[in-house]
Amino acid sequence: MKPQAVARILDANLDRAREGLRVLEEWFRFGLEDAAGSRECKEMRQALAQWHSDPLRFARDTPADPGTQLSHPQEERRRDLSHLLQANCSRVQEALRVLEEYGKLAESSHWVAPGLAKLAQDMRYRLYTLEHELLGGSLRQRLLSAYLYLVTSPVPDWLEAVEKSLRGGVTLVQYRQKNLSDREMLRQLEQLRQLCNRYHALMIVNDRIDLALISQADGVHLGQTDLPVAWARQLLGSQKLIGLSTTNPEELAQALTAGVDYIGVGPVYPTPTKADKPAAGLEYVRLAADKAHIPWFAIGGIDAHNLAQVREAGATRVAVVRALMEAPDPTQTARLMLGELLPQGIPALS
Repeated sequence: MKPQAVARILDANLDRAREGLRVLEEWFRFGLEDAAGSRECKEMRQALAQWHSDPLRFARDTPADPGTQLSHPQEERRRDLSHLLQANCSRVQEALRVLEEYGKLAESSHWVAPGLAKLAQDMRYRLYTLEHELLGGSLRQRLLSAYLYLVTSPVPDWLEAVEKSLRGGVTLVQYRQKNLSDREMLRQLEQLRQLCNRYHALMIVNDRIDLALISQADGVHLGQTDLPVAWARQLLGSQKLIGLSTTNPEELAQALTAGVDYIGVGPVYPTPTKADKPAAGLEYVRLAADKAHIPWFAIGGIDAHNLAQVREAGATRVAVVRALMEAPDPTQTARLMLGELLPQGIPALS
């Protein structure tokens, strides 16, 4: 037994857990303006502080600690906010597990009073819930603020069309590509991920859960013949977004109880993107407006010319393909459409 070594382990991980909690607390406080989440992080920090006694602090020997010189490329940069929050949730959870295990050893040897191991265990389970609220919740919160959904198509200079649409205010993009190799799709997804990060937009992958996971997409969009939602959720986890296409009242009713985060409603008008699907019409839009209790997007042949009709039928969110991907000026078209959709009017240019 080495009491001094155990004391240093407890000291380092109390520091690590408290620092990570402070990072999470600040986002709850200033980013989400969530008083309850901020308060919970603060209470956990303060509870850990009570165990950070002088004997543990005095055991610290920073100059002789080889761990201060160790680093990892993922620790040296943060790709985006979700990456930052995920890293600090993991940091706290790992530190709490160390405190739980070495706390048991310290308690059995009477180096610390009983209670630290149990406290760390309870906090670790609380962190799982906080992690869901921060990451899963933040994605769903961002989904709620998305009114114009861009679905990509393989046009020339497709990425340029996407960026121009993002400049016009689009905050949700679905990558849809059917005729490329997996490697080529992954290359394009990497480019799209970087672009969406730059404009703080959500990135969804059509159909392919494997590519969504590899590319660190924010979610996946499924059709009626794709993998069942329950299996998709099991693979993606609770934090990622899942969308589901619906084309008739029966599919809509099933989707509303399937555990998806949003629904596609259409095709409203005939569209070559869904050449095998007859138009569902504005009546289906009216039904969705009456029945849907989660975000839904009218889709199929919608553009700046018929958007007013779709809005009058009850749609507050729409998804488009050709209207932006083939627009002469995607930025201006996106701004024009968002001017009709957004409660606060046309967005400022990025």
